[in-house]
Amino acid sequence: MVPYIIQAIAFQLFFLIVYDAFLKKQTFFNWNRAYLLITATLSFVLPIIKIEMFKNIVPQQYIITLPEVFIGKQNPIVLDEVLIEGVNQASSFSWSWMYLFYIGSTIAFAFFAYKLINIFRLIYNNEKHVESNLKIVNLENSRDAFSFFNYIFMGMQLENEERDTILKHELVHVKQKHSFDMLFFEILRILFWFNPFIYMYQNRISVVHEFIADAEAVKHNKKQYYQNLLSQVFNAQQVSFINPFFKQSLIKKRIVMLQKSKSKQVQLVRYALLIPMVFGMLIYSSCSDTNQESIAVLSENPQEDQLKMIIESFDTDGKLNDTEKEEMSAYFLDVIKANVQGQDVSTKSISTSDFDKKEDVPFSVIDQVPVFPGCESGSTNEEQKLCMSKQINTLVAKNFNTDLGKTLNLTGIVNIAVYFKIDNQGNIIEAKARAENPELVEEALRVVNMLPKMIPGKHNGKAVNVPYYLPIKFQINE
Repeated sequence: MVPYIIQAIAFQLFFLIVYDAFLKKQTFFNWNRAYLLITATLSFVLPIIKIEMFKNIVPQQYIITLPEVFIGKQNPIVLDEVLIEGVNQASSFSWSWMYLFYIGSTIAFAFFAYKLINIFRLIYNNEKHVESNLKIVNLENSRDAFSFFNYIFMGMQLENEERDTILKHELVHVKQKHSFDMLFFEILRILFWFNPFIYMYQNRISVVHEFIADAEAVKHNKKQYYQNLLSQVFNAQQVSFINPFFKQSLIKKRIVMLQKSKSKQVQLVRYALLIPMVFGMLIYSSCSDTNQESIAVLSENPQEDQLKMIIESFDTDGKLNDTEKEEMSAYFLDVIKANVQGQDVSTKSISTSDFDKKEDVPFSVIDQVPVFPGCESGSTNEEQKLCMSKQINTLVAKNFNTDLGKTLNLTGIVNIAVYFKIDNQGNIIEAKARAENPELVEEALRVVNMLPKMIPGKHNGKAVNVPYYLPIKFQINE
């Protein structure tokens, strides 16, 4: 979720910079309106679009990826993740940043509802009549003038000439349904109240709305129109999703834009900038692997932990030097890359003598995997692996001490990485674990060592040691 929001905000920033630099001062008001609406929508859509063919446009050496650390056809054999649920009753409340998000959205919605109720009160409590197929709401003791969908609110203190001019202006807002635009950004403000660019978008489209209405209304009586804009009005409604006629912060901009010469048609080519921008963003979002799925895989299968444990498992006697460790690390990382790219084997060779002497089969495809008692009926390695995963999953979930969630005052999801071997006698040996708490490491090792004796794996007709990687997800419910 966080990477998605960051990408959306970054895209909005880029779209707004282009708008302010190249389009804002142009008199193509309807084009500017379309640009703001389209880019605001695209900023939320583009981060979720992943086009595979775009990944080949950028050389792979320039793309930072978060690969899945699953070595499906090589060893160590990766078992299915064990999900354990526990309860932490030691703390009745645990703070999460999501609470801040919900609180902010709730407050933003409350403000929106309050303003909307006030508008409905104006409609209900004031005299109304139909004029030129429009619903006019007459505001007592007021010089306000604004529109909201099909309703035009007019202060009774306005002069007749002012009313006629303002009516023509507000009629443009109604016909072009500008209230839908404002309501769209108001909803975005509720959902993404923390995003300053949503407010900037709403401000800019509000200005564009006034420019559009001014351009139409000024055609009828330009002198009177200028007088209305220059009149001093201090009590205009300050509501973010209405179209007020008198808004002091916009009067100067509106007068300047009314005096400006129309932009030449050739300037429309500026809007073509949207094409390369969207194309570039699609390439970025397609090549980026910072989506939720990748993050989940990385957090549940720590590459660094697994790599360290595997290297340690082959250097229990400390005979490997730094060069040999680097060689083994490079080999293992190449295996991961080969797996991600759909290859069956690593392209690198390894010549560590101490490694070659061991009976483990860590990277090659083993002829016969170890068999969990009761899984002998499987006809293939894959079936026997699947059966073993299910049996180990059940055993670990059943015997894991879930009270640790309460004892250690844990919250959320805790990941535990376990590495062990099944030796050439079928016994569990060299079990290692990594977790944020020593107690969790100890408990994971205790449960793994409860596994029964297996039928050992075989390679080239010889019983061998086979390494396994077991991810455990401990989810604490409060």
